[in-house]
Amino acid sequence: MDKATLARIKQQLEAERATVEQRLADQGATVEGDQIDMPQGGFADSAQVTAERSELLSLVEGLQQTHAEIVAALGRIADGTYGRCARCGKEISPERLEARPRATLCVSCKQNAA
Repeated sequence: MDKATLARIKQQLEAERATVEQRLADQGATVEGDQIDMPQGGFADSAQVTAERSELLSLVEGLQQTHAEIVAALGRIADGTYGRCARCGKEISPERLEARPRATLCVSCKQNAA
């Protein structure tokens, strides 16, 4: 992968990380480095509060997963392993990485994993 493409992907990942961190903060989570803390709150006193809390936790868990994938991709860029399939070790196509910068598997391995 050429340096310009890698720089563009890195910039896209950093922007996505900032967006995810803002969304987490909007939900009351605290982001420090790779750690995300969500206040636990007290016991729910109604079914509606419990349902709302469950929805919030589901949203935050999804954002945490996305954040972890972004941080891992940025780490792979930093250590020079970005763009290699985690399963077979072959190069992931630049088109796949541009479409899904957090990808860890090449198309072939991803299809076989499904």
